[in-house]
Amino acid sequence: MSKTTAFEEKCINTIRFLAADAIEKAKSGHPGMPMGAAAAAHTLWVSHLKHNPVNPRWVDRDRFVLSAGHASMLLYVLLHLTGYDLSMDDLKAFRQWESRTPGHPELHCAPGVEVTTGPLGQGLSNAVGMAIAEAHLAARFNRPDCEVVDHFTYVLASDGDIMEGVTAESCSLAGHLGLGKLIVLYDDNRVSLAGTTSLSFTEDVGRRFEAYGWQVLRVQEGNRPAAINAALQQARAEESKPSIISVQTVLGYGAPHKQGTADAHGSPLGRDELDAAKKNLGWPVDPTFFVPEDVSNFYREALDRGKAREEQWLQTFERYRRQYPEQAAEFSRVLAGRLPDDWEAALPVYGEGAADVATRKAGETVMQALAPKIPELMGGSADLNPSTFTWLKGLGDFQPPGFSPEGVQGRVGGPWGYEGRNIHYGVREHAMGAISVGMALHGGILPYTATFLTFADYMRPPIRLSALMGLRVIYVFTHDSIGLGEDGPTHQPIEHIMNLRAVPNLTVIRPADAGETVEAWREAIRNTEGPTTLIFSRQNLPVLDRAKLAPATGLRKGGYTLWESGEGIPDIILIGTGSEVVPTLEAGHRLAVDGVAVRVVSMPSWELFDRQPDAYREAVLPSAVRARVAVEAGIKLGWERYVGLDGAIVGLEGFGASAPAKVLFEKFGITVENVTAAARALLRARVTS
Repeated sequence: MSKTTAFEEKCINTIRFLAADAIEKAKSGHPGMPMGAAAAAHTLWVSHLKHNPVNPRWVDRDRFVLSAGHASMLLYVLLHLTGYDLSMDDLKAFRQWESRTPGHPELHCAPGVEVTTGPLGQGLSNAVGMAIAEAHLAARFNRPDCEVVDHFTYVLASDGDIMEGVTAESCSLAGHLGLGKLIVLYDDNRVSLAGTTSLSFTEDVGRRFEAYGWQVLRVQEGNRPAAINAALQQARAEESKPSIISVQTVLGYGAPHKQGTADAHGSPLGRDELDAAKKNLGWPVDPTFFVPEDVSNFYREALDRGKAREEQWLQTFERYRRQYPEQAAEFSRVLAGRLPDDWEAALPVYGEGAADVATRKAGETVMQALAPKIPELMGGSADLNPSTFTWLKGLGDFQPPGFSPEGVQGRVGGPWGYEGRNIHYGVREHAMGAISVGMALHGGILPYTATFLTFADYMRPPIRLSALMGLRVIYVFTHDSIGLGEDGPTHQPIEHIMNLRAVPNLTVIRPADAGETVEAWREAIRNTEGPTTLIFSRQNLPVLDRAKLAPATGLRKGGYTLWESGEGIPDIILIGTGSEVVPTLEAGHRLAVDGVAVRVVSMPSWELFDRQPDAYREAVLPSAVRARVAVEAGIKLGWERYVGLDGAIVGLEGFGASAPAKVLFEKFGITVENVTAAARALLRARVTS
């Protein structure tokens, strides 16, 4: 063994046993992958990864995504060793309360963590979105004599990541798009939590990825840095295909009784086995958390390399700024997440006399108006543009360079290539959601997605993760109720809106008409604290006459008094949302004719309303008025939040049916008559109580 190889082994063992010691101290964690994949991670971070530990958010850094988030201590060790602001004490606090090193990587805990990973397959799919963002920004901003966007996205993935269905969706699309700067290191250790992968996973992964259009490379000995390095060099040289490198490793390498078995996967090795592993690999048993001085000095060279690389990039960008000042200013703006100064001026206005229009169609009008003003707005639908109306017309299709439009239908106009802003996701809702998360994480893109609301179930994991990370993603869902009609209960969302409302930090907006739709898009664009879902109707809805009602700008507060029959405290409050605001309003008018003091509240967004000051919420829904009726064509569960146990809810008890929308609303009781009857029953009960 040469001196260089011996030193590499020393570095790799440092990674292995720092990770194992931290897991042992926590009495919780996954030592197998950090020990088995240490050589692959070491090789990538030392020889290829472009990063600056002092500035983890440098815009042209390579992105490293640990898709196998259970191996989080591997990432934390690499961050600590290479000079990020993550101390040895942080490693020792692994999985503890308020630690910077939680059990799975979290975006805002430790510097250098690019994405919150944990649910397998999500990180790899997020990485596809990062690679899309890199390709698009490069096509938009780079010039032949000055490239300011030029970086790779690397992924470390496990067998479990490769098994997940979302990986099939996202990697199929990545292959079609020819994302050559996406490189996956596949830790092919053939063991999962429940046993060997032969129990359930015997496909030829390489051939599958070849069919997707990927370059497939193999390293048969996962402890050979030279072989891993050569494979990474070959992957980097392939510009027209993403690459996956199958690195055959041994889970829990070095542990004499547990290596290569499921016992090394998801639990600490135990002190005796860990000590035996150290002896087996020639590592001192004591002290724990041992880092040899020469190893520490070697890894800390990343500080100087990172500083030099960023300084070189800054010089390039300064030259870019001098030669292309407008493009440089725009590049800086989008990477900082700032909106153009005048973007709101483009929003359409729906005035008196406007024709009935579905909110999905009004949403299309808003998008066409905003897209030229907000060039970072980019996204697409799950093969549903003709139904969701979420294309950006004339702004091109995101396709690989050289993609031929000959014989292709469905083009939205504009250039083909990475500069296009319309992504054709195909029927891949899960991947669409996860890819949009990656685009938002990368920066420089304001991503949106679109599909029918009933398919939000397919997207729930990435929606939840985007909320957890506080990402700026816009999820458009159309066909929002039984109002979609004849397609029947499989396509009629009943519980989905309430399901979305249950996600913390997710803003759900269901506008009542075209005017509220404009305001809904305004709030979605302005929301920088987390994702927004826009819930739109398939069927046409009246454009409310704002000359006789409160302005649609009330949506900005989530809920507002749309109309009331008089001044002062009302006898009863009717609360409607979305398409049900119209029958709610009509019921209010009928009650007023009979002398009832009634207030009609439009409640397009619980989340926006709940963020308002107590005084405002009390003014709209005074606590003195206990007679309240909520109306929504979905499950009733949840509306008790605003009507209390004494109120009434006009909604659905079960699934829909196949019939014209008007018939369905009548048969399921979402009618003016039922709202009026519910209100009268409450008023009678108040008199007799």
